[in-house]
Amino acid sequence: MRKPWFWLSLTAALVLGVLLGARIAPVISGDNTFEQLRKFEAAFSLIKRNYVEDIDSARLIEGAITGMLEQLDPHSVYIDAARMRSVRESFEGSFEGIGVEFNLLPGPNGRDTIIVMSVIPGGPSDRVGILAGDRIVAIDDSSAIGFKQEDVIRTLRGPKGTKVKVTVRRPGLSRPLEFVIERDRIPIFTLDAAYMLDGQTGYIRINRFARTTHQEFVEALRELKAQGMQRLILDLRDNAGGYLDQAVEVADELLPAGRRIVYTRGRLRQFEQEFVSRGGGFYESGPLIVLVNENSASASEIVAGAVQDWDRGLIVGRRTFGKGLVQQQYELPDGSAIRVTISRYYTPVGRLIQRPYQNGKQAYYEEIYHRGNALLDVKSFAEHVPDSLKFKTPRGRLVYGGGGILPDYVVPQDTARPLVQADVRNSLSYEAARRIVDEEGGELRRQFERDLKAFIERFQIGERELRIYRQVAAEKGIQIGAVADAAPDSGRTRFTEAEFQEALPVIRTRLKAFIARQLWGVKAWYPVIRPLDRDLNEAMRLWDQARALASN
Repeated sequence: MRKPWFWLSLTAALVLGVLLGARIAPVISGDNTFEQLRKFEAAFSLIKRNYVEDIDSARLIEGAITGMLEQLDPHSVYIDAARMRSVRESFEGSFEGIGVEFNLLPGPNGRDTIIVMSVIPGGPSDRVGILAGDRIVAIDDSSAIGFKQEDVIRTLRGPKGTKVKVTVRRPGLSRPLEFVIERDRIPIFTLDAAYMLDGQTGYIRINRFARTTHQEFVEALRELKAQGMQRLILDLRDNAGGYLDQAVEVADELLPAGRRIVYTRGRLRQFEQEFVSRGGGFYESGPLIVLVNENSASASEIVAGAVQDWDRGLIVGRRTFGKGLVQQQYELPDGSAIRVTISRYYTPVGRLIQRPYQNGKQAYYEEIYHRGNALLDVKSFAEHVPDSLKFKTPRGRLVYGGGGILPDYVVPQDTARPLVQADVRNSLSYEAARRIVDEEGGELRRQFERDLKAFIERFQIGERELRIYRQVAAEKGIQIGAVADAAPDSGRTRFTEAEFQEALPVIRTRLKAFIARQLWGVKAWYPVIRPLDRDLNEAMRLWDQARALASN
């Protein structure tokens, strides 16, 4: 097994030799790796000398690096210098843009597609209805198919207050969706909300694991305990992951001393690690429920896996994404970087959470959209799992490997009414709430004196607000009070008055939640939208089971 310095030296020699047009003298007699490097050098030299147009050597090398990494796994990637600056900002500081993290799905003939990996809660894209998994196919009416990373950053980043129009394809919908996004300063805070659901239940939502997550989590626990918290719901839904060390620190706050949190195994021993809880955490013994869904990935799965494997709490929601690969980031001289998978991580009882990816990136990222509600309960899932993927916790509970964390209690996805689907797709509630705040915001602030609790208890969506909603719908081509059309739910634009009345409780709640978010920020969204949160409402019925685990 050769030392890392050997490969770094060889790579440096190769790049230098290629760029200078020189030949590299053999350094390993009979080594197949060296023969392949010579093959690459020969191909580059031939292209550089003979291609019909002038060659941009840097772009050619970047293409070669990208191509190499695409032969590995979906999470080993090349990040150019411009995007690397954006990545650092999104985890270390604030920046201005539309508030999404993206990747590129390889397409034929270099026609890659932009896929939204996660949406920063409270950011511009979140406010208009962009979702994780959306494919951005056009930007300002120009095709974005075939964009490179620097093209995405150049067109989507921009000064606060400027606007950009994006067209997306959403899995499951037959027609594209258009959004006009006003760029804004993107916050770095990773806790969206921390408040008391009732006199004894604390709620904390973490949107990603960045540099400040553990500190924010501890501060939230301290404040909730001061308010009388005796049980906790930790919401990791739509949390795409982030820093491993922050996930370990958060898990450590929930586990007593001496518990393995996660361990990694790789080809090189230097990349094998084990993380064990130290004790003294802020919430080691009370009833605990963790909410997850199909967009909970990586660091989120580490926390959920540790909680489940140690019988520390209940996992509620839907099976998680299934990313169990650990990447090491290596910076290159021009400020770009490569992230290379160096190991796999395993939960305390030995489960590998990584999903199969042998069918390519496209199939890998689309698999979660085809799960549907097939997993309606754990028992039916267990009947089809081979014994090799069944594991037991210390209390003898069965848990399962094979891709993602399977919750202890599965909550099916909400199948929304057609008009509610149209509301979400076309950002009707968001736009109507914006206009309501423009017209009534001053009065609302005076009436409730910035008291969110009073707003939640007393403010009601009346006929005036609903007239604005209907006006917004009409402007966006959604007809209410018409003869219903026969298009599929995802493409309908005409709805009867009866359908509107049926959807009205949901629309009222969404309108009120968007108004609250514009008046008090993203933290206000969660307590207002709570009546529509099926996962959370189901979790609140499971405290007897969570208490039984905590007592042991």
